[in-house]
Amino acid sequence: MLKQTEGSHAVAEAVGLCRPEVICAYPISPQTHIVEGLGEMVKAGEIGDCEFINVESEFAAMSVAIGSSATGARTYTATASQGLLFMCEAVYNASGLGLPIVMTVANRAIGAPINIWNDHTDALSQRDSGWIQLFAETNQEALDLHIQAFKLAEEVSLPVMVCMDGFILTHAYERVDVPTQAQVDSFLPPYEPRQVLDPTNPVSIGAMVGPEAFSEVRYLAHAKQMQALERIPQLAEQFKSIFGRDSGGLTHPYLLEDADTVVVAMGSILGTIKDTVDELRQAGEKIGVLGITSYRPFPLQNVRDALQNAKRVVVIEKSLAVGIGGVLSTDVRMAMSGLQLHGHTVVAGLGGRAITMKSLRALFAKATRGELEHLTFLDLDWDVVNKQLERERTTRRSGPAAESMLRDVGVIAARIG
Repeated sequence: MLKQTEGSHAVAEAVGLCRPEVICAYPISPQTHIVEGLGEMVKAGEIGDCEFINVESEFAAMSVAIGSSATGARTYTATASQGLLFMCEAVYNASGLGLPIVMTVANRAIGAPINIWNDHTDALSQRDSGWIQLFAETNQEALDLHIQAFKLAEEVSLPVMVCMDGFILTHAYERVDVPTQAQVDSFLPPYEPRQVLDPTNPVSIGAMVGPEAFSEVRYLAHAKQMQALERIPQLAEQFKSIFGRDSGGLTHPYLLEDADTVVVAMGSILGTIKDTVDELRQAGEKIGVLGITSYRPFPLQNVRDALQNAKRVVVIEKSLAVGIGGVLSTDVRMAMSGLQLHGHTVVAGLGGRAITMKSLRALFAKATRGELEHLTFLDLDWDVVNKQLERERTTRRSGPAAESMLRDVGVIAARIG
């Protein structure tokens, strides 16, 4: 059914249609509307046989999710930013135990300084945690990926993060096609856990493992990710046959057939990049886009195949690996190994800064002319940065950098007295 709705509400409806048995979450912007919507649905009896558990923190949310999943319940939670960091220990436990929890990460910057707007730093900080990570480009894809995530998680017995850009998607109203319960039921079977705590067959989970078997246990997590790498496109095909739309999968190529320049990115920024590429195509530029949906497991071969005929690759990152530059581009460069390509990392949109078509046009023009540096910070105000560096060089007690730079750009930070 087509309806105009907020991205968060669309995700809540999708999760509800997946028949979760336990939902637990602690509110943190910008994921709050998702779990609020699910709470209302549970209270109204719209989700049968489901317990909504109010917890006191994000760490408690993931801990409850681990407990409920271990007892054989289909389990869902959601978080963002500092909340994801707060539950970090339990995040690793969930994947280490092979529990098929599904979690929405409404991507948001990590402080300090405090910032509630969007970038990908939170999810990418957990890229080695053992969770599958899927990134949505649109609200329709966010809805669809959650349905696929439950099936994927339960088939390979690994937890799945569905990442959607905070505010840009979570709070945006768009038309989405909400499936029927019958459609979801035909795609997602009742949950049959691979492992379950059962008093009639007692076992231990999370037991101590020493050097004699720890490497083998960790390798199993990698092996399951490789199973997921094969299964994700198969599930996308199954989804398309039932729901009638192409959603999910590993990557999404756009105008790559004759592209000399390929732009690689994840999440909602792909829409703006594609609009810019459409304009440049009309002007005769040979440029295309590769959208990454599955960040973990990373589709090395798919990316390599997509890039092999290009002359240059521009990876646009909504995150920063401090001290080196790119996060996504590190994986893209691994896929490019041995290919004679010029690779560029562009850090953009940190803390919610707008990524405009004007800036992208100028960026892609520099890439085409061979003038783009190895590492570029899009629309960075070098005057402000250099002024702060000079301040720190000449003044021992230069004060907090963030507050000093806010004064330089004419913004007065709000103070709580």
